[in-house]
Amino acid sequence: MTDVNETQSRKAFRELLASLAEVDERYLSSDFGVTSEQDDTDGHRFLIHLLETALHREFEGDPEHPGFTKWVTPRRKVLGDNPDAIYFDAPVDPRYTYRVRGNIGGAVYTSITIDAGTADGGYATRTAGVINDTNFDVASDGSWEVTLGGPPQDRNWMELPDDAGHLTTRHYFELAEPAGADPTRVVPLTIERIGDDGPPSAPTDASVAAGILRVNNFVRGNTLERPPRSEQKLPSFVSIVPNVFPKPVVPGDLGLAAFDAAYCSTSYVLAPDEALVVTMRWPECRFGNVTLWTRFLQTYDYAHRHCGRNRANTTLEPDGSFRIVIAHEDPGVPNWLDTEGRPSGSVFWRFFLPEGDIETPQAEVVKLADVRASA
Repeated sequence: MTDVNETQSRKAFRELLASLAEVDERYLSSDFGVTSEQDDTDGHRFLIHLLETALHREFEGDPEHPGFTKWVTPRRKVLGDNPDAIYFDAPVDPRYTYRVRGNIGGAVYTSITIDAGTADGGYATRTAGVINDTNFDVASDGSWEVTLGGPPQDRNWMELPDDAGHLTTRHYFELAEPAGADPTRVVPLTIERIGDDGPPSAPTDASVAAGILRVNNFVRGNTLERPPRSEQKLPSFVSIVPNVFPKPVVPGDLGLAAFDAAYCSTSYVLAPDEALVVTMRWPECRFGNVTLWTRFLQTYDYAHRHCGRNRANTTLEPDGSFRIVIAHEDPGVPNWLDTEGRPSGSVFWRFFLPEGDIETPQAEVVKLADVRASA
């Protein structure tokens, strides 16, 4: 009889518990810049969300019998989520060929990106390919079909490189209320392996252990195995100066990014009586928005607060420009972003399929009373 203390599953589970303890002790510490009570609170919330995501995405993940899982929800936030988007994930293996079917479903932008280096739950090493609704066929009813891997095709096909591990689908909406907070919004989406030869085997000690190890790898890859922010070489679209935005740029093949979007980000730092006033003009693009994040890349509470704006819910000036006001309290003017009282956080802009030059957002710290006086 097998000693239950020696099963692969038990060993993998204990390794996961040890990793969680190490994340608590080392990642959520001053070694990684966690120095305040707010950081500690946000960090433990992030860890729980990250663990749930890992269990949701990795434990039962099977590229031979793939299925889509929803990346984020208003109660599960990781890796720079977005109030105006719905994301799905599925495991893939470059040895196979897959058919993905979906429907635009009211989205203004739909795409599939290939995440490389993620086969065992690790952090994406790069974005290895993208196909969006400008280069696959969409029927009059909004339906579409794309083949991944296998022999090249003239249309509706994308290669699966040797290091492909997962795919991410992006569905962006420009609506008055956040699409990500709408529990009734359905994005029709399926994936199947072409040549599927029957149901998967029943779970075994080895397969359960492998699933737990993928969960462990995902947690570690997004925490302990990422360098502290002070040691990271930040992409050029991330400002190192608070309250100052860099020029929006396309990130190239940065892991978990999209080839066809331009990004721009900075941190805000505000006293209780201050506001950050940002002036901007939307570029010609398929989708654009701005969102507030914690230092752990989790959006603020967009289900109950105004912590993001897109082109559909931004009030413009007569000349087409607009003013975003980031403040701890409602200043009584249009386009307020609610900080939830947080003295600092991140401000992140996205522009998908931009055309021409994109203005750099201009920001100024002012007294909240002065903003109210201008209302």
